[in-house]
Amino acid sequence: MERTKKAHILVAHLGVDNGVSGTIGIIIGNNTYFFKTPTFSEQNYTKKKGNVTRIASIKLKEILENLTSGAVVIHCMIERPMVNPTRYTATLSAIRALEATLTVVEQLGFSYSYIDSKEWQKVLLPKGSKGDQLKSDSKDIGCRLFPQFKELITKHKDADGILMAEYCRRFYKI
Repeated sequence: MERTKKAHILVAHLGVDNGVSGTIGIIIGNNTYFFKTPTFSEQNYTKKKGNVTRIASIKLKEILENLTSGAVVIHCMIERPMVNPTRYTATLSAIRALEATLTVVEQLGFSYSYIDSKEWQKVLLPKGSKGDQLKSDSKDIGCRLFPQFKELITKHKDADGILMAEYCRRFYKI
């Protein structure tokens, strides 16, 4: 009787720290990628003169297509946007960023789910982390788990995107 080998399925786990100041982490087998969400600034759409920062969706699509090519199963965990009526401008920015990111994820045919920051932080950050300590702990844990990204993590001041990808790798099963 001939033995059959179980086919190896290449799975890509993506973590999206939502927003125009967010990051994206990708883990595919032994390969990891971590980068700032690509953005651009343009004049805003209100009467008051100013600028608005937007997700560079064409660039984001190109990056994700290139980095995930070859993966058979791709799952993306997207952090829920901050929605707070007392922070109207920040809420609008978060919702716009989510919509742009979702459009790209859906165009690429990736499966996705939403995650609250507290869910992945509870697993990956030290017990009792809260407030300003969350960013510092994210940076410290990220540098420890992914030392190849220490420069970007330190400059960005957190490792949320890659830590979310790690959470996705640990808990999203096909």
